[in-house]
Amino acid sequence: MSTAAAAEIDAEAILLREDADGIATLTLNRPGARNALSRGMMSAIQAELDLIAKDRSVKVVVIAANGPGFCAGHDLKEVRANPGRAMYEALFQQCSRLMTSIVKLPQPVIARVHGIATAAGCQLVASCDLAVAASDARFATPGVNIGLFCSTPMVALSRNVGRKAAMEMLLTGDMIPADKALEIGLVNRVVPAENLDEAVTELAGKIAAKSPLTLSIGKEAFYRQLDMDLDGAYAYASEVMTRNMLARDAEEGIDAFIEKRQPVWRGE
Repeated sequence: MSTAAAAEIDAEAILLREDADGIATLTLNRPGARNALSRGMMSAIQAELDLIAKDRSVKVVVIAANGPGFCAGHDLKEVRANPGRAMYEALFQQCSRLMTSIVKLPQPVIARVHGIATAAGCQLVASCDLAVAASDARFATPGVNIGLFCSTPMVALSRNVGRKAAMEMLLTGDMIPADKALEIGLVNRVVPAENLDEAVTELAGKIAAKSPLTLSIGKEAFYRQLDMDLDGAYAYASEVMTRNMLARDAEEGIDAFIEKRQPVWRGE
C-alpha cells in the first residue's frame, strides 16, 4: 500500500494493518512525528504481533511506515514529559519486549525502510529478520550526540553487524547511507525508492510460498543456535532437523521434488 493511500484510509490510527496473500503489513502511522515509538505505538505493534503469532493464515510480516521517514526512535517529547526511574524502566522494558517479540515471532519479519531509521528505529530494523531499504534511506544510533548512549539499540545492532562497524555507529552517532548499511549487513537489499514496494512484495511473496511450519522451525533454530558453542549448536540443529524431517510438509516437499511437481503445504 502506498503511504498516501494508507494515510487516507485512517489518518487517526497510529498503526495500520493490511493482509494480502499471506502477508501482514503493519504500517507505522505517525508521519508528523517521524513515526517515533511512543508507548502507544509500541503497544499497538505488540498487540498486532501477539495476534499474528497465533494466526496460521499469516506467513510473513512486513513492517513499513508512512510519511518522510521509517522511524526516528523513541518519542523524546513523551520521555521528557514523564521523567523518573519508574517511567524509564517501564519504557525500556516495553521496548525490549517488543524487539524480542519480533525475533521470537514464528513468522519471518521484513523491514521496509525509507527515509531515516535512527536510534530505536534502527533497533527496529536490526530486530527484523530481513530488511529492504530505499537507496535514499539513512541509519544512525545518534544517542551519543544528546548524552544518551544507544544501549538498547546496541543489543540488536551488535547482533547484526561486525563489532567495529557497530561501535563506530554507536560512538560517533553519524548517519550512514543505505549502501553502507548493506555493506555492513544491517539490510539485505537496497533498491531505488520507486521500486521499494515491488522489492518488498517480491521478497515477502517468495518466502510466503514456503512451508509455514518449516519457516517457523528454521527461524527459531537460527536464533537459538547463535548463542551455543559449536558442538552444542550442531547437536541442537541435528535434533531440529530430525524433528523437521518427521513433519508432513518435509515429506511432501521431498516427494514433490522427486516427482518434479509443486509441493502442497499444510503447515503440518
